[in-house]
Amino acid sequence: MLSREENLSLHAKKVLVVGCGGLGGHLIEQLARLGIGHITAIDGDVFDESNLNRQLLSHVENIGQPKALVARDHIARVNPDVKLTAIHAFLDESNAEEIMSGHDVICDALDNMTTRLLLQKYAEKLGIPMVYGAIAGWYGQVTTIFPGDNILGSIYQGGSNKGIEQELGNPSFTPALVASIEVSEVVKILTGKGQLLRNRFLMINTLDQEYEVFDI
Repeated sequence: MLSREENLSLHAKKVLVVGCGGLGGHLIEQLARLGIGHITAIDGDVFDESNLNRQLLSHVENIGQPKALVARDHIARVNPDVKLTAIHAFLDESNAEEIMSGHDVICDALDNMTTRLLLQKYAEKLGIPMVYGAIAGWYGQVTTIFPGDNILGSIYQGGSNKGIEQELGNPSFTPALVASIEVSEVVKILTGKGQLLRNRFLMINTLDQEYEVFDI
């Protein structure tokens, strides 16, 4: 449980969510309902019909609309005390440092390795912890990365830019589960409670309901 003081402290925090799709929609929703005071959501994509099976913010009436702007309008209805800054753009070398600066935690809700490595690079430069999450079919991964850890450099060593989710797809439950674990890591970072998944890698297999944590 969080104390009243801890709950109130979350309102002063600023969290960046990179990606507003399957993982990102659930991250944004949960962070806002926790009362995180300022959320920045960045995504250059728009919703399409293929998103309806798993992306929380998508529905038949917002097909073609920018995901980040939809997130902003949705959160305004959920919790008007939360300020959500929406950025309709993709994170890249030209904007990463400016967008990421000033946040307390960064949440990875991406679907490609190149941008994840870019995210870690600038999180390191800016001294900001980040929470990594990835999904593919019945499977998920979560770890928490502090400046200096360089965890993604050991996980991603060459290979395809896109993850295995391109082959497996994603059902509705995997992004919801992985996002929930990511949010719990964010709260622990912000409040100093509990044991983080820092230098530890959570592997989730919902097909067999196996959850394993590896030291890295």
